[in-house]
Amino acid sequence: MTILSLLAMASPQNADAQSANPIFTFLPIILIFLVFWFMIIRPQKKQQDQRKAMIEALKRGDRIITNGGLYATVKDVKNDHVVATIAEGVKVQISKSAIGAVLAEQE
Repeated sequence: MTILSLLAMASPQNADAQSANPIFTFLPIILIFLVFWFMIIRPQKKQQDQRKAMIEALKRGDRIITNGGLYATVKDVKNDHVVATIAEGVKVQISKSAIGAVLAEQE
């Protein structure tokens, strides 16, 4: 038997496999992407938007915590940093990216 005759006999069995719907071929990839979207990408984007809104809403008198753990009171808000006091008479400039959380307004 030659190789061509073997291939000719095998081709009818492979015809069913080749005629499968291409959607079923890509279905696992699509499902994996959807899982990543709902479990990783979407929550991170939501958290990033909340952080951006928190930074934009900073105003004089807000109590903040820096990423380094310092508690401070905002005295002035600039474009890319804030001027805050961490103790009586001690003013520091803090980058907006280094602000971890806004606690509450000082009364």
